[in-house]
Amino acid sequence: MRQVNFKEIDLKDIVKIHDPKGRGNLSVIEKEFLPYEIKRVYYLYDVPSDSFRGGHAHIEQKEFLIALSGSFDVTIDNGLEKKKITLNKPNKGLLIPTGIWRELENFSSGAICLVLSSGEFLEEDYIRDYNIFLSFYKL
Repeated sequence: MRQVNFKEIDLKDIVKIHDPKGRGNLSVIEKEFLPYEIKRVYYLYDVPSDSFRGGHAHIEQKEFLIALSGSFDVTIDNGLEKKKITLNKPNKGLLIPTGIWRELENFSSGAICLVLSSGEFLEEDYIRDYNIFLSFYKL
């Protein structure tokens, strides 16, 4: 894995819960909405309530998460502090920049997590070991 030096990211600065313009039951995500071009869209569903997803950080990829249905918790971690956010509305989302560890858990029955990603899947972009993730902040 190539060496990357993450700068210190204050979770208060990077956590961005955004409410796109909605009209009734219609919410829109258009070209200028995210600070990146969307290159991959995927969604998580039928995740058992006692399971978790995520457990990684990205070196370059950014992601925007939306709870299309149900609810789930997202714990974000910058290597210095952690913050838990509950996503439970389809007109709100969470922008996760590069260099942030994330874990998703406590999925309700019928929960669907939509992810709008800045990159296509590339295994080399994932940091899947928490201790390696922490080492990036000690460089």
